[in-house]
Amino acid sequence: MYLYPLRDEEMRLVIEKESDPEMKQAYMEMLEGSLSNSDKRIWYAIWNMELKDESGIIVGDFCFKGLSDDGVIEIGYGLKEEYRHHGYMTEAVKVITEWALSQDGVKQVEAETDAENIASQKVLLQSGFISNGKMGEEGPRFVVSLKR
Repeated sequence: MYLYPLRDEEMRLVIEKESDPEMKQAYMEMLEGSLSNSDKRIWYAIWNMELKDESGIIVGDFCFKGLSDDGVIEIGYGLKEEYRHHGYMTEAVKVITEWALSQDGVKQVEAETDAENIASQKVLLQSGFISNGKMGEEGPRFVVSLKR
């Protein structure tokens, strides 16, 4: 799978095409973060998940929700329904987590998922995250820290 951040113009197109108001708002926040933090835009941009085969199909996307001063970054992700249960998201979450933890200043990656979303929780657990016992706005929080 190819994982890559979208340019500002590409993010505008995603926002324009998005019909779900909640996702549209989230995408607009990502674009705003990218525009306000141009030197660190990868920590705010929408990233595509594209199949490596000749189809070039975008199966989903993810984002980093900005890098905090204490080295914590949160990830968010989504997969198109027809591509679920094929291991794509677990593959992507493992790769983006390892990559993020290899970047300067990143000490921990966090994620939050709906309490009812067992599939998403499974993705996080299979990707090395552990529950930190805290509840966020969306549900339980999971973390993976830099190994020393």
